[in-house]
Amino acid sequence: MIPTSFPDRAEIARLSANMLLEIGAVHFNADEPFTLASGLPSPTYIDCRKLISYPRIRTTLMDFLTITVMRDAGFEAFDNIAGGETAGIPFAALVAERLALPMTYVRKKPKGYGRNARIEGAMSEGERVLLIEDLTTDGGSKLSFVDAIRETGATCGHTAVIFYYGIFPETTERLADHGVTLHHLCTWWDVLEAARVGQKFDEATLSEVETFLRNPRRWQEARQN
Repeated sequence: MIPTSFPDRAEIARLSANMLLEIGAVHFNADEPFTLASGLPSPTYIDCRKLISYPRIRTTLMDFLTITVMRDAGFEAFDNIAGGETAGIPFAALVAERLALPMTYVRKKPKGYGRNARIEGAMSEGERVLLIEDLTTDGGSKLSFVDAIRETGATCGHTAVIFYYGIFPETTERLADHGVTLHHLCTWWDVLEAARVGQKFDEATLSEVETFLRNPRRWQEARQN
């Protein structure tokens, strides 16, 4: 069912951040930083994959994501919803169901046998494709998925995520240079504010997280071995 009413952007961000905190998807640890996929340290980590196990929160966030995309990109802007392997696949399916559109998914690389395909499902030349992922940091992984979609002759000018780090200023520019607009529900700044209001972590931890968010590159450089 297509959502027809929704809160404003600020309320969506606040509610989304609170829901991520409620299910324990947010992890802060300044004393023993997490290692990101880039190999760099971070006092923050988020696990959006946990959302698939919480039906009420999952449903609400997928309603938010669907209406955010329709509000920002248009109500008839897409012909196909594609999920990025692997975390984007369930969320793409849920958004596609709401929009009553075909769903496909994009592999990170060809599977190496059979058709050696990167696109699974039916995607046709000229289709307008929305790429769905769970989150984005600097936007890098999205570009490979977008290129795979465009190789089919389809177009892909939009990607939507539940969570956007919101701390690397080059992200939106990098995507824009590739002809892609980013849509998201909340950022680390929204989560930090919700964590403070809800007293989810001690103030020393939250202060260190804020230091990281204000200048992540400097924070990481100071802690690299």
